[in-house]
Amino acid sequence: MTDDKDVLRDVWFGRIPTCFTLYQDEITEREAEPYYLLLPRVSYLTLVTDKVKKHFQKVMRQEDISEIWFEYEGTPLKWHYPIGLLFDLLASSSALPWNITVHFKSFPEKDLLHCPSKDAIEAHFMSCVKEADALKHKSQVINEMQKKDHKQLWMGLQNDND
Repeated sequence: MTDDKDVLRDVWFGRIPTCFTLYQDEITEREAEPYYLLLPRVSYLTLVTDKVKKHFQKVMRQEDISEIWFEYEGTPLKWHYPIGLLFDLLASSSALPWNITVHFKSFPEKDLLHCPSKDAIEAHFMSCVKEADALKHKSQVINEMQKKDHKQLWMGLQNDND
């Protein structure tokens, strides 16, 4: 039987090899090379958006770039779901790397929420942590943490630190 610590380690340190490819109908000045990343399972796509955007902006005209969003096999990927959850729900039975399509146009208003800022991601993450703590520990863990501890937890996730 697997020890709980082994499972926690595998989840916390787990990475998903991912290939980001620009959507074929996006207008580019030259062919866009795919962009490969090892994504942490416990992070959010919006925390790697800047890297992906920077890669694909090199081949696009500035006027053709608007809000970036991602999809997998026709399904828009929700920014407020952890990467590991998205992968498990949509792609766990497919071959690796996980192939995600990048879009800069035609934001799917009916399917996705706009992500206004990194502050919104942090607020959502902390809300999820507080909710999980309330369910598992009756809010004892979060209530004992200081504001600086909350910030350190967020910065660790954002910077992909252990």
